[in-house]
Amino acid sequence: MTSPTVENAAAHAPNAGEYIQHHLGHLTNIHQGFIVDFSVINYDTVFWSVLMGVIGVFVMWLGARKATSGVPGRFQGLLETVVEMVEDQSKSIIHGDRKFIAPLALTVFIWVFLMNCLDFLPVDLFAGLFRLLGMGEPHFRVVPTADLNGTMGIALGVLAVVLYYNVKIKGVGGWIHELFAAPFGIWMAPFNFLLNMIEYAARTVSLGMRLFGNMYAGELLFLLIALLGSTFTVFGIFGHIVAGSIWAIFHILIVLLQAFIFMMLTLVYIGQAHESH
Repeated sequence: MTSPTVENAAAHAPNAGEYIQHHLGHLTNIHQGFIVDFSVINYDTVFWSVLMGVIGVFVMWLGARKATSGVPGRFQGLLETVVEMVEDQSKSIIHGDRKFIAPLALTVFIWVFLMNCLDFLPVDLFAGLFRLLGMGEPHFRVVPTADLNGTMGIALGVLAVVLYYNVKIKGVGGWIHELFAAPFGIWMAPFNFLLNMIEYAARTVSLGMRLFGNMYAGELLFLLIALLGSTFTVFGIFGHIVAGSIWAIFHILIVLLQAFIFMMLTLVYIGQAHESH
């Protein structure tokens, strides 16, 4: 005979839709009532973004502190490879002073890469930890780049840097003149201004949406693979192990590629700010 405890647990077990919906929820200060609500703060996104930023800064500081002029170790060699890669890319795109731009691109690459890597943590790790601590099962998401708020925040930061370099390189007057005169001449000033505003908005939105879309899809696929194992069938468990392993290996490339693409687009947009039309 089945005990009441087992019956209650089975009765309250979430179905596939509830499981995915719960894992895609955020730990927030208030319930979001509208799709755009700037009073909502996703504490999990803020926490993991800041933590990965601190870890990234620490890793770079540690690499600089342990750097030697002799034969580099593995850690130093890896960091030197990344730094040289970013330096070569910035040199090929930015023609001018790169004392701030190259370190900025390096920071963006490492920060986004570390945030993306959080997707490799087991999907039920923190849910199990919260249950163990007697905290119930609060909504909690780990990957900041799978949250549109997080990726759009970074994209807005890139926009601020792009606007800064537009003013720095061209001057306030030169930049304003370019907004109204490029690309079709000053006689089409209203159309030029509208076109340039759309371009700035489209680049910012696409920069954030591209990273979010890829990481969100990867997170969702990990959840679907996790559901295979919950079936407790030969096909489900075998598929869970095989599909999970294959997707995890493939996802390594996605995590690295998305960080590289975000860095490259950042350099491209800053490079365009150095060019006059």
